[in-house]
Amino acid sequence: MSKIAVSTKNAPEAIGPYSQAITAGGLVFTSGVIPVVPDTGMIAGAAIEDQARQAFTNLSMLLKDAGSSMDNVMKTTLFIKDMKDFKRINDIYALFFKEPYPARSCVEVARLPKDVKLEIEAIAYKNPG
Repeated sequence: MSKIAVSTKNAPEAIGPYSQAITAGGLVFTSGVIPVVPDTGMIAGAAIEDQARQAFTNLSMLLKDAGSSMDNVMKTTLFIKDMKDFKRINDIYALFFKEPYPARSCVEVARLPKDVKLEIEAIAYKNPG
């Protein structure tokens, strides 16, 4: 099975030796996506809601350019800086994903790239055809 790197300007560029996403066998595996505005390179505000909205928008654009969509996501992993933000992140998460919701893990971490408040990664299947 061959793997193909996905690169898009519609989501933050990789900041290290990794791909934004990899497709293989009809699946899309994303790297962690953070709330950086692709056009400016700036973090999308200080509020967790602003950062969550931007991170999920970036994930959506990355999946689209990889031939998938948020509707095709089977599993997400959320890395959050403060578990006290869990409910507010969930409120934004529910705007981007529909039932049946993807399987998900969520962990609190000490620090994230660029000191953002959350990072999300996903596994999705590609659109048919």
